[in-house]
Amino acid sequence: MMQSRNLLVLAALPLVLMGCKTVSGVLEEKKNIGPCPAALVLWDAARKVEIHGAEKYENVGFTGELLGTRSFCKYYDDNPLTADLDIDMAFGRGPAAEGDTKEYKYFISVVRKDMAVINKQVFSTNIRFKSGEQIVYRTEHFGKITIPRAKENTSGSNFEIIVGFELTPEELEFSRSGKRFRLN
Repeated sequence: MMQSRNLLVLAALPLVLMGCKTVSGVLEEKKNIGPCPAALVLWDAARKVEIHGAEKYENVGFTGELLGTRSFCKYYDDNPLTADLDIDMAFGRGPAAEGDTKEYKYFISVVRKDMAVINKQVFSTNIRFKSGEQIVYRTEHFGKITIPRAKENTSGSNFEIIVGFELTPEELEFSRSGKRFRLN
C-alpha cells in the first residue's frame, strides 16, 4: 500500500510541475555569464591567538582559526552578482583562557581583484565552551552578498570575497610570523 502511494505521488509530480510552468510562464534556466568570485581566507588573518605574557603554551588564552570558505553565486544579464558564503571556523580554549565564553570578531570584504576593497563588514560570533571542552567548531552562513557590476559582461572573476579575523597588532605580528601552538 505504501509503495503504491509513493508511486502515485511520483506519477503526479510531472503534472504538478507542468502546472507551475503554465502558471508562471516559461521556466528557463539562466547560467552565469562567467565564473564566481574566489572566496578565500586571508592568510595573515586566518588565526587568532591570545597570549598573556611570554610566548609559551601555558600563556595561551582563547584561539580561533578560519578553516575555509565555500560560496555559490548567481548572475546573468545586467543583474548584480549575488553570492552565498559559508565560513568554517574552529575555536580553542587554552590554559590561560578565563571563563567559558568568548566573542570573536571577523570580517568579510568584497574586493575588486588586485585593486581595492569595495565593501568590508565586521561580524561577531559568541562561542560558549562546555565544561572540559577545548575546541568548538562552527559554520557561519551568509546569504545574498551583493556585488555590483559596472557592465553586463563584467565577470565574477574580477572580484574576490575575503574573510579574516579582526586582530590586534600583536596578534597580527604573531600570525605573520608563522608561529603556532598545537595540541599533541
